[in-house]
Amino acid sequence: MSIIKKVTCHVVAAPVERPFTSSRGWLYKTRGSCIVEIETNDGIVGWGECYGPSQVARAFIETQLAPHIIGRDAFDVEVIWEYLYNRIKDYGGKGMVTSAMSGIDIALWDIIGKSVGKPIHKLIGGSFRTEVNCYATGLYFIDMNRLIEEAVEEAQGYQEEGFTAIKMKIGLGDMKLDIERVAAVRQALGDKARLMVDANHCFTVPQAIRLGRELEKLGVEWFEEPISPEDLDGYVEVTRALDMAVAGGENEFTRWGFRDIVVRKAMDIIQPDVCAAGGISECRKIATLASAHGVECVPHAWGSAIGLAATLHFLGALPDQPPSYRPFPPLLEFEQCENPFRDYLSVEPIVQNKGVVQIPTGPGLGIEINREILNKYRVA
Repeated sequence: MSIIKKVTCHVVAAPVERPFTSSRGWLYKTRGSCIVEIETNDGIVGWGECYGPSQVARAFIETQLAPHIIGRDAFDVEVIWEYLYNRIKDYGGKGMVTSAMSGIDIALWDIIGKSVGKPIHKLIGGSFRTEVNCYATGLYFIDMNRLIEEAVEEAQGYQEEGFTAIKMKIGLGDMKLDIERVAAVRQALGDKARLMVDANHCFTVPQAIRLGRELEKLGVEWFEEPISPEDLDGYVEVTRALDMAVAGGENEFTRWGFRDIVVRKAMDIIQPDVCAAGGISECRKIATLASAHGVECVPHAWGSAIGLAATLHFLGALPDQPPSYRPFPPLLEFEQCENPFRDYLSVEPIVQNKGVVQIPTGPGLGIEINREILNKYRVA
């Protein structure tokens, strides 16, 4: 038996050379994460990651979660999930506490995979594919005097690297400028490139519908987070009004949080994050719920190599939606902002080649952690 012996949180942060912002107006000056390390009595180490403010995740784990899993069998991963969730749901079954649980869940799956010598995707049903197509997330706002020019240059750079799909930020407070910027990127990329937009929930329902109709003319594939995530009725309105797909859900948590979204088809595409929504265990349930209601599942990914690897295993185990002779398999989000934890935390980095990423085949997550990066960027 692999008995949980020790849980350690590594809070890391690194400065961003070129700070960037989205429609929310928050300037990203650093990249960071809470990395979870779980060690068992037989010497196996599993790694997980928590999405969101790192110090908060660490506080939840160290005070509320870790003390209750020491001495338990790591193979009881879903038993542990249910136990922890039922302990905390009286004072918050969403937000950072679920993100903290996600890091633990991913680490336990890593342990199980290493214990039996199998990659995680083999443990959650097998992989429908050996590789996934990915899209580059970028085109934030950096130089406010060159918003259109910098977007075009950045998009062309991704296309030259081999990306065939790109997601760009919108929400500049001027819809004409948003449309002009998207149109310039579309023209630069050509008609064959897949182009998506992300508003980070900055519009009202009428604004989102009006802007969405213009974006449809530009061949935009999906409109991500057009309005506030709390406004489910508003999402129903926007989704019904537009022919293009509406996406969201990166800031939703657990199967219960996604239940009404998929039952009401408030979004065409849901985007749970394995490092936030409850880990691999819970995201499997969320994806099944979505499949039963004909809603696509394209997970959100924004973090280190650990979160990226976990997302790849989750994606590998997702069936085509819907199955067909020439299917449209789910995409991997491959964010392109400065992030040493994505690029260097794994000894062998996860890379894309012409817009394609291989699903790891090694035991567990299939990556080896570079502890020198943890030590270099550790926050006291």
